[in-house]
Amino acid sequence: MKILRKESLTNISNTKVTRLDIFAPDIANKNKAGQFVVLMVNEKGERVPLTIVDSNKDKGSITLIFQEIGLTTKLLGGLGVGDSIYSITGPLGHPTEVKNYGKIILVGGGVGIAEIYPVARAMKKAGNYVITILGTRAKDLLILENELKSVSDELHIATDDGSYGRKGFTTDILKELLSNSQSAQVSLTYAVGPIPMMRKVAVVTKEFGVKTMVSLNALMVDATGMCGCCRVTVAGKVKFSCVDGPEFEAHDVDWDELDKRNRVYLDKEAHICKLYKL
Repeated sequence: MKILRKESLTNISNTKVTRLDIFAPDIANKNKAGQFVVLMVNEKGERVPLTIVDSNKDKGSITLIFQEIGLTTKLLGGLGVGDSIYSITGPLGHPTEVKNYGKIILVGGGVGIAEIYPVARAMKKAGNYVITILGTRAKDLLILENELKSVSDELHIATDDGSYGRKGFTTDILKELLSNSQSAQVSLTYAVGPIPMMRKVAVVTKEFGVKTMVSLNALMVDATGMCGCCRVTVAGKVKFSCVDGPEFEAHDVDWDELDKRNRVYLDKEAHICKLYKL
C-alpha cells in the first residue's frame, strides 16, 4: 500500500491537514460515499479510522485527508511518496443512503469538510439540489472549496474570524436558510465536523423538524464490532459506530456521552506525542 501522492492542504496555526493518495485497488473498487478505512502506519502502531474522500478505480487508489493531531496521524503525515503503509482495512461502515431527496443541506466543519465531499458528489449525481455550508476558524484553514463548489447548487462559507465568507458559524447560516421559508422544502441535513458543531446542527434542525444525519468520529480500535470502544447511545440504545454507523440520526444521539468518551485519552495522547517529539 504505497503512497502515490502527498499534498499539504493547510499548515498554519498548528493545524496541519494532509492529503494522501494510496495504492489500494481492492478498496478503490468497492468503496461508497460515507465509508472509511482503518490503517496502521507500522507493525506496532495503533489502528485509526479515516474516511475515504475519493477513489480512482483506474489507478487503484484511494484518497485520505486528515489533520495531523495525534501520534498516528503525525507519523502518517511524516511519510512521503513511495513510502508504504503497514496495513489498510476497508471499506468499512455502512455507506450513505444516497437517493433523490429533493433539496438537502450539507454542513462541514474543519477537516469534516473532507468527509462531506464524497457525500455531496453522490447526492448531486442522484439528482438532489445540494446546498453546502462550510466552516473554519480562518480562510487559510478552508479545504476543498473548489471541489465542493463543483458539486453544489449553493455554497456558503463561514469563518470564525471573518477572514472569508461571512463572520460566524455554519449553524448561523443553517438557521437563516431554514428560517427563510425553506425548511419545508429541505428533506435532509447531513453534518460532519467537531462534536459541538454537529450537536448545534442537531439543535437547529430539530427546531424546524428536518431529518438530520451525522457521521460520528467516535473512538475506534478494532472497527469490526469486537472491542466496543466506539459505542454510542442512539435513541436510548447502545450502537457501535464501526458496524452500525458511522452515520446516525442526529436528534437521537447522546451528545454528552459521546463528548466525554472522546476526551478519555487526550492527556495520554499528548504525553506520547511529547515522548516522540511530535
